[in-house]
Amino acid sequence: MAVIVALSAFVMTLVGGWTAQRVTDRRHLVLGLAGGLMLGVVGLDLLPEALEAAGGEVFGVPAALLLFVAGFLGAHIMEHLLARRQAAHGAEEGANGRAPEVGLTAASAMVGHSLMDGMAIGAAFQIGGGMGAAVALAVIAHDFADGFNTYTITRLYGNARRKALIMLFADACAPVVGAASTLLFTIPEQLLGGYLGFFGGVLLYLAAAEILPEAHHEHPARSTLLCTVAGAAFIWLVVGIAG
Repeated sequence: MAVIVALSAFVMTLVGGWTAQRVTDRRHLVLGLAGGLMLGVVGLDLLPEALEAAGGEVFGVPAALLLFVAGFLGAHIMEHLLARRQAAHGAEEGANGRAPEVGLTAASAMVGHSLMDGMAIGAAFQIGGGMGAAVALAVIAHDFADGFNTYTITRLYGNARRKALIMLFADACAPVVGAASTLLFTIPEQLLGGYLGFFGGVLLYLAAAEILPEAHHEHPARSTLLCTVAGAAFIWLVVGIAG
């Protein structure tokens, strides 16, 4: 049952990516919406789950929050190191002057997150049908945002459309693979919580330092801001319904 439900997440992820690539003439709106979706996913979904699952403190600070900061700083350092390496070797950068590897790395993290989503569906169905249905609803709804963000992030950093589609397809398959894996084993809760905290830090950096500034750079329109607010509100709605 969990694998069948995960197929719905597969479809929703592809729909999200298809939507992102079909509205290229409104790129600033796409980026504004993606930034809002990512902000909502981090603040309203990932961090609460990470804090609950990771447990424990390290020198007075929850482990999940330390990993969150580590993820933010890691993304910041990696982007600057890649950009400096490209400049030093005269390598061709992405179409907008960014390091394409950053986009691919971020998209890979999205795939990892979707894999965890599938595992969450499988684990929930092991508890009971009602729990499985609630978790599946949340995953299917926000996998639209995952597909949207995966395609947008990959393209934003200058990667070819083909690579963006490959990452989108991998992100769509990940929940199915994750759900199927729960038939064999489960990930320890603390490890999962730590991963969610770290991944949340990476996403927040990309949203705050890259996607939202790019969205408002050439088109500081009210509509762009509204798309950002709408993206965060959508995730709030999803979390509220699932809860």
